[in-house]
Amino acid sequence: MLRENYATWHCAGHEISLARPHIMGILNVTPDSFSDGGKHADADSAIAYGLKMLDDGADIIDVGGESTRPGATPVDPETELARILPVVRALADAGAIVSVDTYHPQVAEAVLEAGASILNDVTGFTDPEMVRVASESDCGLIVMYWNKEGLGTHATRRSVELDVNRPNRPVARRVPSARRFTLPEEAQIMRQVMGFLGDQARKLMRAGIAHDRICIDPGPGFDKFADEDVVIQRATPKMVSMGYAYLCAPSRKRFVGAVSGVTEADKRDAATIGICLGAVEGGCRLLRVHNVPEVAQAVDAFWAVRHPDARQAFISLGTDMGDVDERLDTLGHACRLIDEIPLTCVVNVSHAYETDPAYGLKDEVANAVAEIRTELAPLVLLDALMKVEQELGRTRPEDGSMGPRTIDCDLAWYEGETHAGNKLTLPHKGLGERDYVLVPMEDLLHDPVRFLAHSGVEVLPPEERVGHVRRELGRILWEA
Repeated sequence: MLRENYATWHCAGHEISLARPHIMGILNVTPDSFSDGGKHADADSAIAYGLKMLDDGADIIDVGGESTRPGATPVDPETELARILPVVRALADAGAIVSVDTYHPQVAEAVLEAGASILNDVTGFTDPEMVRVASESDCGLIVMYWNKEGLGTHATRRSVELDVNRPNRPVARRVPSARRFTLPEEAQIMRQVMGFLGDQARKLMRAGIAHDRICIDPGPGFDKFADEDVVIQRATPKMVSMGYAYLCAPSRKRFVGAVSGVTEADKRDAATIGICLGAVEGGCRLLRVHNVPEVAQAVDAFWAVRHPDARQAFISLGTDMGDVDERLDTLGHACRLIDEIPLTCVVNVSHAYETDPAYGLKDEVANAVAEIRTELAPLVLLDALMKVEQELGRTRPEDGSMGPRTIDCDLAWYEGETHAGNKLTLPHKGLGERDYVLVPMEDLLHDPVRFLAHSGVEVLPPEERVGHVRRELGRILWEA
């Protein structure tokens, strides 16, 4: 089955393929966000949580230093920067794709300089200075719809409440009515939302910003009624058809509680997953959520059964235990176990090579590379490879120290995927310097140097590499 030909979202030095869903983890470095305020208000806690979200399945970390919940106190740019700048810098230094949720131009300039790759503006780049900052960079942009006057389609009631910022001044607030929309009203909602997003996207392009840098977000929960939000979610295919990257950001919002009957915001994760899966089926490929591991698990399973998508990957194999025959047997056994991983098959295996020890190893190593096709998400595949290692007797020390190993099964490269984190980095961060991977890859590819260059991997010349190949050990017998 041919893969759908989705576009690529260009975000500074990152190319995010929209061939499959990507998860944006929410990192609120605030004391007052609506569902998790104060949990990660200090920099060290926020950095640790951001790295954990990467290991849990997030592809992007969206950092915010000001709450946009109803009634929240506005934050000045200096306070916002003090909260988020060390977090952005640390996550970017770790290789993460970092988005920053801000509408302040001076904050945007500072975080881009610190390594952020995406600006997420809840006001939709209505500030000309935000447009200027965007045009002077190559970052990705998220244009969100937030009409503070409301969509204007309801026969609404009015209620009098106290403004939390001006407690002595009562203000009128809109209260949802309980009636359904007519088809003309639904069309009016979508014209307003899509019209704003299209106009703002075109404004950015007139400022010299490429189409493939722009992502649109209808802004669930931002001064919208629950039934308005549902109309917008149902129109996901129409929004996707506008031709821009499309973000679904329903996590724990009020309309999610309304349609699920869940009152407490932090109890709405299961309902959020339901909304996200509906959006994915409608063509959305970017999901902004709080509970990364649960959403990642659901999306990975949903995608595997609904969207066949076998992609190429390369696994670096190595063993330094036993004599030559035992090492060849171990490599062959590993390939057979990899071939048994669900939705995965081994396509080809290089010859085995004896290589110099590297990265603290003491003895020469027998190395090879397996080419596979897999439909599993990268982190799911990695867990399966760790089970192969365990089945062959490998124990990885918790402190990460090096030592003799029965088998190494390193996921070195995965088609269309980049990732950062302590658990997995794609492409493998040492791939371009490893002679013991690059030489076996020559058995499988005509020109691995040129092949890897397309993924941004800088391949060092042979004399500058580590783990040099000493000799060929022969074929690996792995097919049943």
